[in-house]
Amino acid sequence: MGVVKAVCTSNVKGIQKSEVPTIELRDNWGVEGDAHAGLWHRQVSLLSFEKIEEFKARGADVVNGSFGENIIVEGFDLKNLPIGTRFRSGDVVLELTQIGKQCHAHCAIYHKMGDCIMPREGVFCKVIHGGEIAVGAQIDIV
Repeated sequence: MGVVKAVCTSNVKGIQKSEVPTIELRDNWGVEGDAHAGLWHRQVSLLSFEKIEEFKARGADVVNGSFGENIIVEGFDLKNLPIGTRFRSGDVVLELTQIGKQCHAHCAIYHKMGDCIMPREGVFCKVIHGGEIAVGAQIDIV
């Protein structure tokens, strides 16, 4: 069992996302109002709370959403789960479609720290079944 530590969104690509109390996910689309939503395989991004905390311990001054992540989850080592893994939180069902990503233009975090965890620790999902996810919600692997 995992816990949703934060949910974040932005209507512009390439910037950090803003933390919000809840997000609404639409079937096969993504987070309502988020710039990365659409008909593709990277509709929602997830990042491990534990990996963010490890990065902070190395001196990174980051907040929830700094990496462009939609959902911060405590309790899972996300990058070590197989493609096709499904997550459920309330009515929402997400399917893991990609682990990590190529970073074409290094972000501000990389330039400051010499590293960014999103390209190797972040995972991406498509929305199988939509609904609302709020901070503090339980999230499980199904």
